Amino acid sequence: MAKPETLNFFERVYDVARQIPYGKVTSYGAIARCLGAAKSARMVGYAMNGASEKEDVPAHRVLNRNGVLTGKHHFPGTDLMQQLLESEGHVIEDDQLQDFKKHFWDPVIVIGLDSQYDQ
Repeated sequence: MAKPETLNFFERVYDVARQIPYGKVTSYGAIARCLGAAKSARMVGYAMNGASEKEDVPAHRVLNRNGVLTGKHHFPGTDLMQQLLESEGHVIEDDQLQDFKKHFWDPVIVIGLDSQYDQ
């Protein structure tokens, strides 16, 4: 069973992910920086692995720093993550979002930095 502080971190990750606008994407690292835990991108990834089953968390909008759909295996079906992104108007080629920078939403700029999680 996960430690309470890990569960709390996951909930903070989900709170940030819920704010990603339709048609935009972000990265694991950007969410980690927003939470003041810049070295915790992998932990954000662990949180997002379980988020694909949470209907209110748009986990499909969280990609790696290069725009690659690294979390696609955690969605039911073979191409659900890609299909969800394409339904929002994105172009995916070889598991990578095209024009990643154009569609990037930076939670640090929009939400700010949560110093509660400084490491």
